[in-house]
Amino acid sequence: MVAKYDVVPPSPRSVLELLTKSRLLELSRELGVVVRSSATKEEQVGVLARKSPGSLAAILRALGRDELKRACRAHQLDDTGRSREELRGRILQACSAANDTREPSSLPSFRLTPLAGDIVNVRQRQYLVTEVVPPASEGAMTVVRLVCLDDDAQGRPLEVLWELELGARVVQPHAELGELAALDEPSAFAAYFHAIKWNRVTATDGKLFQAPFRAGIALKSYQLTPLRKALELPRANLFIADDVGLGKTIEAGLVVQELLLRQRIDWVLIVCPASVTLQWKSEMERRFGLSFEIYGRELVARRRQERGFQVNPWSTHNRFIVSYQTFRRPEYRDALLHELDARPKKSLLVLDEAHTAAPATASKYALDSLTTKAIRDLSGRFENRLFLSATPHNGHSNSFSALLEMLDPQRFLRGTVVSGPEQLAPVMVRRLKSDLTALGTEGFPTRRLVQLDLVHGSAGWQVRTVREDQPATTRELGSGEAVEVELSALLARYTELACPAKGRGRLVFINLQKRLLSSVEAFARTLEKHALSVGAKRLELDAQESQELDLEDGISSEAEDERMERQVAAATTALPAPEADAAKLLEQMRRLAQRHRSSADAKARALIAWIREHQCAAASLDEAPRGASKSWTARRVIVFTEYGHTKTYLRKLLESAIEGTDRAQDRIRVFDGGMSEENRALLQEEFNGDPQVYPVRILIATDAAREGVNLQGYCSDLFHYDIPWNPGRLEQRNGRIDRTLSFEDEVRCHYFFYPQRSEDEVLRAVVRKVGRIQRDLGSVGAVVFDGIADTLERTGIQRSVLGQIEEDERSVRASSRAAQELEEARAEGLDKEIQQAERQLNESKKLLDFDPKLLREAIDVGLAWAGAGALARAPSPAEEPE
Repeated sequence: MVAKYDVVPPSPRSVLELLTKSRLLELSRELGVVVRSSATKEEQVGVLARKSPGSLAAILRALGRDELKRACRAHQLDDTGRSREELRGRILQACSAANDTREPSSLPSFRLTPLAGDIVNVRQRQYLVTEVVPPASEGAMTVVRLVCLDDDAQGRPLEVLWELELGARVVQPHAELGELAALDEPSAFAAYFHAIKWNRVTATDGKLFQAPFRAGIALKSYQLTPLRKALELPRANLFIADDVGLGKTIEAGLVVQELLLRQRIDWVLIVCPASVTLQWKSEMERRFGLSFEIYGRELVARRRQERGFQVNPWSTHNRFIVSYQTFRRPEYRDALLHELDARPKKSLLVLDEAHTAAPATASKYALDSLTTKAIRDLSGRFENRLFLSATPHNGHSNSFSALLEMLDPQRFLRGTVVSGPEQLAPVMVRRLKSDLTALGTEGFPTRRLVQLDLVHGSAGWQVRTVREDQPATTRELGSGEAVEVELSALLARYTELACPAKGRGRLVFINLQKRLLSSVEAFARTLEKHALSVGAKRLELDAQESQELDLEDGISSEAEDERMERQVAAATTALPAPEADAAKLLEQMRRLAQRHRSSADAKARALIAWIREHQCAAASLDEAPRGASKSWTARRVIVFTEYGHTKTYLRKLLESAIEGTDRAQDRIRVFDGGMSEENRALLQEEFNGDPQVYPVRILIATDAAREGVNLQGYCSDLFHYDIPWNPGRLEQRNGRIDRTLSFEDEVRCHYFFYPQRSEDEVLRAVVRKVGRIQRDLGSVGAVVFDGIADTLERTGIQRSVLGQIEEDERSVRASSRAAQELEEARAEGLDKEIQQAERQLNESKKLLDFDPKLLREAIDVGLAWAGAGALARAPSPAEEPE
């Protein structure tokens, strides 16, 4: 039959109009065209007809046999035959005949049948066509012989009948460019020329840099030092031990980018805490144009669905991020080790928070933890290793040398004392904020410690705000009972009567004290577990369950609380039944705690008073002041707590206090260890985003947010609702906003103090020590912090502990392995190192003929160039990563 073009000549629109709306949506997904499901059929047809790559040929290639027959009949073409190839050919021929008056295109057209040498997509993989056998007779099929190009099945042969392969297509990127409408403007061509010139430059001189010019960062001079040292080493085995907030992620990204550009590595693995996996992925992609896959259950399931159950997911990409918890699981780790053993050695291991992998005891050959064993086994399979940690030394020489041996076994030996700074200098970069501030480096905020004294008197509660740079101020908080103080006194007497001198029974009383110092709600829950377990049958913990929980990726604070309560219950069953006086005290505490567990304590009242003064004038647990504005300022605040039960209690109180204010339901967010990676990333984006766009103002966070998470975008205020017994955790919390390029020049870290409660004297002393110890001792401070934590966990908070803490600090200051082995390495030469790196940067600019103005012009005209899009956009302070 001959086509009758006077009726309807074939075109993309005429073919698409034959399909239903649901089929049009399916087709849009296959063609990679965005079409709204709510759009009318006419709108969907218009979008697909305009944006489909290859237009009619691409559309026909996605249609089934029945749809092609229908299209032939609609255009009065012959619809006989079963071959889709034949039916498509008739429609395309008719289209060409109807448009034969057009000028011939300079671009090649789509081919539906492959030729030898083509790249094709078959069964969701890429293949090279080695041979094409045409049909032997009419009605026969085309035989196509292929060789796989994908990493996980490279070289595997495949033979298919082309017409029967669903979704098979020839990859012809050049045929998807469209028609040449006009010549580019001179400025566009100049931008293209410069991009090509920059892209072809490679520095054969190892002293010259390329990565800083291909990264979207506000580069600081001191951040170039790790890059310079890495290039000087035959293997990039480098320990970046900079202080919290100086930009270790940026420094690591520069090293990774540079090694990739020089083709010294082709496989990268980043091991980091679960809370920052998405942050690493985002920063590497946005700042350096490097795509990483986060390894976990979802990736494994997706790869098996795409490529078969037998596929090793580690072989399907060359850049991965994995959390410590996931990596410790044998089913994931064994597959990784198998892949590494089969690969060349051009690989790089990036170990974030590397101190996690160090043995922690003081014996000469300490027993390794599960993490230590796993990382030791892994690191030896990498040619290059990059370790990151702000606290690399825990005070034990053997532990430090064991960590360094994992980094570079050629230079260091476990059990051997690091002799001096000259041994560390080639492989370690160590700077503190105080060092850089002394050299005139700008961009670091001033930290102000704000003490909130909570005093109970005849008129109720008062809060006295104490700052070193301002006069103290006092505010009335309203009436209320001193429940926290009363319970503290009752618990102290109960502990005197019932606490054993030694043994695991002491754990009960120490945990009760910790929970009371957090909130009455948390204390009431744990006290109830303890009371119900008194005199019960001896209970033993399930060690297997505990180990499995440790291996889980993303444990909620509630799950941690429940585990702690089970420990308290088990330890209680090992105690003798309390005497009459102790039993009476226990019952008195239970009644008091249950009666006040949901009431606002003095800390909550003081926090709400601060919110009322600085964020929303209508925030109040009582009736809001008459005429108070219900709108919110742009100011944001983080409230840290250690326990999930306190977190839940605090959220309910704050939600009640801000009820009725503008967009109250959007003002509070919670950061917890049990959140999914996607929810963490979304929360971090909102909290660091423009306050005019994102309404969140209060972030309640557990200690899952204390490490590696950047929250300084638009926040300079932080509250410690409870004070962790390990001061190192306190410092990590403060580091979420006290970082380079903070939102303000000053950050304020608040903590609460009850002068009428004896335990708070010890906690106040701990808080005051943190800043001084960190400033005076640097990494050695971690040794003091661990000692304080060990003392408190062993004895609980008693007045005698203050003397022990002072003695431990004096001992560490007088003789510290960390000071001898680590801190001396940063004592001299920092300014010279920075100047040398700056000179190398300037020399590299000359070699590359680099001009930031020209680069921005290239991006303005829409050129994509190896991360240049990120480079041209100067990051705001809210975006600058660690």
